[in-house]
Amino acid sequence: EKGASLDTQKKYCKLFAVRKGLDVVEYFGGTYESAKSDERKEFQKMISYVRRKKDISYIIVYSYDRFSRTGANGAFISDQLKKQGIITLSATQEVDASTSAGAFQQNLYYMFSQFDNELRRDKTVAGVKEKIRKGYWMGTLPFGYVNLNPGRGKEQKIVLDEKGKLVQKAFYLKLNQKLTNVEISMRLADQGVNLNRRRLGEIFRNPFYCGLIVTSHLPGEVIVGKHEVAISRKDFLRLNEMINLDANYGIKHNKENDNLPLKNFVKSVSCQTPFTGYKKKKGERSFYYYKNNRKGSKENRSAKIMHEKFLETLEQYRLPSEKYISPMQEIIMEMFAEEYENDIKKAAVYKERVFELDSKLEKLEEKFIFDEITKDQYDRLKTKVDAEKSTLERNLPKEEINLSNFEKSINLGLQYALNLPLLWKSGDLEVKKTIQQIVFPEGILYDFKNNQYRTIRVNTLYQAVSSFSNDYIRKKERTKPNKLALSGLVAGTGLEPVTFGL
Repeated sequence: EKGASLDTQKKYCKLFAVRKGLDVVEYFGGTYESAKSDERKEFQKMISYVRRKKDISYIIVYSYDRFSRTGANGAFISDQLKKQGIITLSATQEVDASTSAGAFQQNLYYMFSQFDNELRRDKTVAGVKEKIRKGYWMGTLPFGYVNLNPGRGKEQKIVLDEKGKLVQKAFYLKLNQKLTNVEISMRLADQGVNLNRRRLGEIFRNPFYCGLIVTSHLPGEVIVGKHEVAISRKDFLRLNEMINLDANYGIKHNKENDNLPLKNFVKSVSCQTPFTGYKKKKGERSFYYYKNNRKGSKENRSAKIMHEKFLETLEQYRLPSEKYISPMQEIIMEMFAEEYENDIKKAAVYKERVFELDSKLEKLEEKFIFDEITKDQYDRLKTKVDAEKSTLERNLPKEEINLSNFEKSINLGLQYALNLPLLWKSGDLEVKKTIQQIVFPEGILYDFKNNQYRTIRVNTLYQAVSSFSNDYIRKKERTKPNKLALSGLVAGTGLEPVTFGL
């Protein structure tokens, strides 16, 4: 802003040296390092250099606040250098630091620089607090939010982006369907959003998503924000009351839940209403039942019967023998590589560029924090980088394409397929629900009249297993199945994830 760029500073220092008849033996700096700390790399490099050399008499800086803004510490370093015979000179603030009066004046410059820093910091902090109290967010936005009107002095317009809309759905999956964070994480992954259960737990507890701002800048204060909300405050409180029942940020499981793993996962084929469950006592024994939750429905059935029928359904997706894992994996991997060859290459190029842009943003943020660029400069450059990054991310394939990870997932999925019914039957509630979600990502329908399950969508891998088993193993075909026979089982991008959720 004041025309004191690095090139300008160097120019003034060189002219000063010429005017004083001094020979410059080395240059230090040339990078944007804030003078608020004496631990900066170039500064320490310079100090180390002059202490090793015996023929250095002066250090020339553009101004004393470029040497140090640490006040007394800067003065102490100058004094120590002076005892070694090295005097710090300013190209724009000429004082004779070799005299007592000049040294005193030099120290005043250091002290005023520190004072100026503190004034600016206080002014900035006060401005930040005032903005927050007006309902504006300061700092990096929480996941799923974007400011549509960035820039200094502009009215913020913070709204949910595409990922934020999916996070919004996650809140209500947790609240209404009482899914575990693992299940919700898997559903989000199917739609291109990677959030692990811990990260989801943090989001579910963050009041920003219900329109409130809580920040360390204003301890003890809760501010109503001007941003778009993902969940109402009433529902947010209900959700967190439910979460607090469990120390692990999950669902509090009791004995009844453990005996009803299909609760809310199975829906009625006639009305799409989820089945809930209940316990009925007869003497000292307890019996569990599922029921269609629609008012007036009479679809009640024993959990034992529905579990047996579900195990029969899972049997259709079981791989009969371990010897079929290798050919199955080879077929699916070949199909995958052919189907997404261009996307894999494109994703690699785009991700590399996104990484470069993220590094740029980090450096920009550092420069802004250390007062090396103005807020206007920071906003202008950040907007430009964000725009390029946003374009790249929009053009990226929706799903994460990684052949190595995909191969590992396929192998693990096929290992599960060997004992699918047994794993479900012997597993605890979390295992049962995980298997259900993996094999039937959108749940499953129950035909009460005919006591049969009907699938909505089957995971591509297990659909392939079923086809492989039925068409080749059970018919005892000796020839290796060709890729064409199974190619229809691999859904295109946009229909379901290219990875299957493991």
